[in-house]
Amino acid sequence: MFDKTVTLKPFADISEYTRGYDVVSAQFGTDGCIYVLLINHIPERERGMFIPSALKKAHTYKVLIIEDKYKVLVMEDKYIEELVIEDQHFNYHYVQPLKRHLLLVGARCSYYGSDKYDLNAKVLDYKGNTVREFLLGDGIQSVQVTEKGIIWTSYFDEGVFGNNGWNKKPIGAQGLLAWDEHGNKIYEDHAANIADCYALNAVNDEEIWFYYYTDFLLGCISGGPRQAKVTFMNPEISGSSGFCTDGYHFLFDGGYGKSRTYILKKKEKPGSLTKGHTIHFLNEKSEPLVPRTQDFREDRVLFCEGNLLYQVSVEELV
Repeated sequence: MFDKTVTLKPFADISEYTRGYDVVSAQFGTDGCIYVLLINHIPERERGMFIPSALKKAHTYKVLIIEDKYKVLVMEDKYIEELVIEDQHFNYHYVQPLKRHLLLVGARCSYYGSDKYDLNAKVLDYKGNTVREFLLGDGIQSVQVTEKGIIWTSYFDEGVFGNNGWNKKPIGAQGLLAWDEHGNKIYEDHAANIADCYALNAVNDEEIWFYYYTDFLLGCISGGPRQAKVTFMNPEISGSSGFCTDGYHFLFDGGYGKSRTYILKKKEKPGSLTKGHTIHFLNEKSEPLVPRTQDFREDRVLFCEGNLLYQVSVEELV
C-alpha cells in the first residue's frame, strides 16, 4: 500500500448564508443538488452526553439547496436556494429531497408509552409548510432517499438494541430499513447480523450498499427493496464510517484510528477487493482537510470544512 496526496478546491462558499447559524449536515441529493441543513443554535446535550429529540424552545432551521456545478470554483447566488423554517420544536439532523418535497429527519426519537412517541420525520413543501409527519425510529445513523422516493435508513447500536424507551421493540432492530414516501416500511434487512450500520450508499433505486459492525462486511442489495438480493464481500477494513463506489472502485473512510485517512480499493475478483492505497486530502491552502461533515453517495464524497464545500469522485482519484 502506498500513500497519495490529493489537493481539493472548494466549489461553493456558503458563508453568506451561515451568519447566525451552525451547519448540521451537508448531503448529496439524488436530483443532482446538494442539501445543507443549518440551525440557529445547536441544542445542548442532555446531561452533557445525550442528543435530545424534542427541543425545549423553538429553533429556526435553514435549508440550502445548491445546484451541483461540479468543479466550479465560484458559486454565484443564483445557484443557491434558501429555505428558512421557523418555530420548530424537534431536533433534526438530515435533509433530503423527496420527490416534490423535502424530508427532514431527526436521529433520535423517544417512546413514551402505548401509541405515544415522537414522529421524527417531517415532509415539507418548498415553502416550508408541513405536509405530513411519521416515525422512522430512534438511533438513525444515516438517511438517503432515492429518485423514486424510497427512504433508506441505517441505525447505530442504540437504534438496534433500544434506548429512549424503545427497549422492547426498537424500530431499527434489523439495522437497515426502507420506507415509502408516506413512512410505510417496505424492507428490513435479514441477511446480515447488524449491530451497528456504519455506512450506507443508496446508489440508485436498484443498488444499495451498506457496511456494518460486527462482521465489517460490505453488503449490496440489488433489485430494489421489494425484490432484494443481498450479496457480501470483505473489504478488509475495520470501522469505516463511509464509502463511495463506481461499481468497480471503492473509496473508504480509513476506519478505526485513521481519522482523515481514506483508502482506495478496486475489485480484484468477484467478492474481494485489492489491498488498495491510502489517500490524504488537502484543501486549497495545501493544509490537511479537516471536514466538519462528510457524505458519501454514489461515486462521490462531499466534505464541509468551515463554510466551504468540497467534493471529489472516484474517477478523479483513479
